[in-house]
Amino acid sequence: MPKQTIKRNSWRKRILIGILVLAVIAAGIYWYVATDKYSDTKDRKAAYTVSAFDFIQEFKQDEKSAKEKYNEKILVVNGRVSAIEPADTTMNVKFIDKNTGDYIIFAFQSQHLAEAKTIKVGDSVSIKAAYRDFIYSEILDAYSITFQRSTLNK
Repeated sequence: MPKQTIKRNSWRKRILIGILVLAVIAAGIYWYVATDKYSDTKDRKAAYTVSAFDFIQEFKQDEKSAKEKYNEKILVVNGRVSAIEPADTTMNVKFIDKNTGDYIIFAFQSQHLAEAKTIKVGDSVSIKAAYRDFIYSEILDAYSITFQRSTLNK
């Protein structure tokens, strides 16, 4: 075999091996993220305790520093339930500011669904949950803060 053909085949093998290694790494990262388990929020200590509408105001005043402060933190949020939205495997509880339309929404997962079903619109509750995101909806002309892995704080 001529030398040039051997060199060309050698580079092809290296490129194929590199692609294979990258594919294995990507699959490993995907598997880690897809199977990531969190400890139960009920067992975790809250980093902060806040009032629902003061919490929204803090984000509206300085979104960047509020996001840095609360990112991936467990919080206890106190407020009055404005709406309850049952779904297949979750239940969403909302605190809505009637003046602005801004709201906070808590997603209760299956292990805490029974306690979420005891909540009624108008109840004053304390909810422990993991902060997820703060966004502005141009369609609704309102800000929303989402929480995940929610549980009643007792």
